[in-house]
Amino acid sequence: MLRSLRFLRACLLVAASVAPALAIAQGAAGVGAAGVAASKSHQARPEPPQETGFLNRKVELHGETYRFVVYLPEEWRRDDHKLWPIILTLHGRGERGSEGMWQTQIGLPQAVRDHPDRWPFVIVMPQCPLPSVWTDPEMLDLAIAALDQEAAEFHGDPERTYLTGLSLGGYGAWELARTFPHRWAAVVVVASGVFWSYAPERWQQVATLPAEYAHALGRTPIWLFHGADDPVILSRQSELMFEALKASGGHVRFWLYQGIKHDCWTRAYGEPDLPRWLLAHHAAPPAAPGPIVAELPSGADRQIIPFHPPAIKLPPAVLDSLAGEYNDKNGNIVNTIYRQGEQLYQKNLQGEVAELAAETPSVFFYVNGSSTTRLTFERDAQGRITALVLQDDRHEERWEKRPTTEPR
Repeated sequence: MLRSLRFLRACLLVAASVAPALAIAQGAAGVGAAGVAASKSHQARPEPPQETGFLNRKVELHGETYRFVVYLPEEWRRDDHKLWPIILTLHGRGERGSEGMWQTQIGLPQAVRDHPDRWPFVIVMPQCPLPSVWTDPEMLDLAIAALDQEAAEFHGDPERTYLTGLSLGGYGAWELARTFPHRWAAVVVVASGVFWSYAPERWQQVATLPAEYAHALGRTPIWLFHGADDPVILSRQSELMFEALKASGGHVRFWLYQGIKHDCWTRAYGEPDLPRWLLAHHAAPPAAPGPIVAELPSGADRQIIPFHPPAIKLPPAVLDSLAGEYNDKNGNIVNTIYRQGEQLYQKNLQGEVAELAAETPSVFFYVNGSSTTRLTFERDAQGRITALVLQDDRHEERWEKRPTTEPR
């Protein structure tokens, strides 16, 4: 009995000594698991993919906050550290404001929406507030501040930094080009000049002012666009700058659109060659100041772009072969083509009639319409007309020719 009591007391002593140690070990294990869980919960989560497209942005300058927009191509990635070509674009008078978005409706932003595949650029679109104008010193500071901020965050390439502006924005573009001539790999000015509409006294310097800008710009590549019938900013402004740049040995292109008024920017930014022309130019690296390096041939080039191509005259028999009714995919008559005298006409589903003119025996354009729209008649192997295709800068539609019923 006594031996049993001694054994029980020994067991109780062992249990008393082991229990605290076990509790400590379990507590330590519990703290360790919680700590691991806590550390996992506080690990840096991978950043979500960067949004692309048109993004709302803000920039602080001199105590003021300005809203604007930046465009990132769909392929842009934050983690690949790839340098991207970057464009600063300045809008016109009608897009001024403080909401930060109205400037994205026309010009280069519109062209990007129509053909994003053509524009692999980061594009900075600051907005000039009312009643300011882009040539105000603080507005030029705003444009540069927005460009600097976005270039730093979105990997803008200093050797492929481009400048453009339309109308009022063209006034600002000329000022930025003159002030920072070595920053821009190339400059595009649309429907603008250096004689500001709100400063008519500048015309008193017509004999010297264009040459001053040309001298400051040096060999920076410039492409000018203007409508020949522009009543707002006369095409003479671009003519004067072209001649001054040409005389100074600069790299300058000038395209004058016949039959177009102030809004030549839709045509200009829609030119497929424009983004390719920009990308063909690189500025000298910042570490090695020097002249702009132009990869395209140097010199001056001036072209007059007709509103319509020259029309050719086709025999009535050829016009008759094009005439007929054309159906959509559901068999509905969408267009009727007919000849009247020596002219070809189109009547659409709403009964509207438009005169057509031939660019080639198969390609026609609207006499009173956009010069970018074309109607192409398709033929089979035997030369018979099978379909009519409408193409403009944005889309294509195709209509099958309805078979004619031969009289018995």
